[in-house]
Amino acid sequence: MKLVFIPISVVTSLLAGSLGRWLFGQVWEAFADEEPPESEHLRATWPQVIVAAALRGAIFTAVRTVVDRGARLGFMSLTGTWPGEEEPDQE
Repeated sequence: MKLVFIPISVVTSLLAGSLGRWLFGQVWEAFADEEPPESEHLRATWPQVIVAAALRGAIFTAVRTVVDRGARLGFMSLTGTWPGEEEPDQE
């Protein structure tokens, strides 16, 4: 049954990526009048590039986690099977 979850995971990951891009754009636009700097932009300062990258990473990670968790909970409610580890490994 867990193999059935793989295509669901792929689709939800693509959706999470799109949602993350959109959300990052909205947040960045609320604080800056210009496009977010990338590392290849000559005139971007280190602080600008680092803040943009950190914000992008935080938003993408949070969105991906929320979407993945929601997909797993939905899958479990439909099938009765959890598509992943039931408990974290204890060392």
